[in-house]
Amino acid sequence: MNTVLILGSGPNVITARDWPKQHFDLILTINNAWAIRPDWDLLIHPDDFPPERRPVDMHDGQRIVTSADYVPVQNTFGGFVYAGGTMAFTAAYWALGALKPSVIAMMGCDMTYNAATTHFYGTGTADPLRADISLRSLEAKSARLQVLAAQSDCAMVNLSSEPSRLTFPRTPPELAAASLPVPHSTTAAAAALAEEDRLGYVVPSGKYWKEESRFDTAAIDALDQMWLKAARLVSA
Repeated sequence: MNTVLILGSGPNVITARDWPKQHFDLILTINNAWAIRPDWDLLIHPDDFPPERRPVDMHDGQRIVTSADYVPVQNTFGGFVYAGGTMAFTAAYWALGALKPSVIAMMGCDMTYNAATTHFYGTGTADPLRADISLRSLEAKSARLQVLAAQSDCAMVNLSSEPSRLTFPRTPPELAAASLPVPHSTTAAAAALAEEDRLGYVVPSGKYWKEESRFDTAAIDALDQMWLKAARLVSA
């Protein structure tokens, strides 16, 4: 697997409707984004995604990725508390672990909600606006993903030209496949992973919100800073 395109539900995702599929090897859609174009390959959604919003007629080869698929993979990357409890990050970690691509390109995953229209289909409920222990710094979660992807020889890129909470390099869709991982501090990344091991904030079931009382927000904030340093987004 070479280049995976991940489509989220941000308003600008409609730009991806007409992108030639030959720019990508596989299209992974999140929640409602399967409606953007009919040639999607995979749909990933949480267990509470409403049945009436799921595709009815699926073409040969199209498949749905559920929590039974993505929770075990997410756990191999440290679990939801460290990775960030949004479907955008979950989709990326699942693709990284299950598909092992060389490039993951994201569109419609900027996680900014300043406009009246928050999603391509209108107004929806935005994951990153929840009061959630895993969402204290979206930039840090993005930096962590970028670093761990690089350690797996995978580049993370953002195809959006809009303001974004993602820290990935920007690139046009036709150049995504040529992207290379961004250099990072391996020493700082090792220190961040060691701190994660020390904290032990892994919940195998994936239902981290049921154990939220045992998580120290100050420790998570300090860890987030470590990942930003590892990605060289703040001074060491």
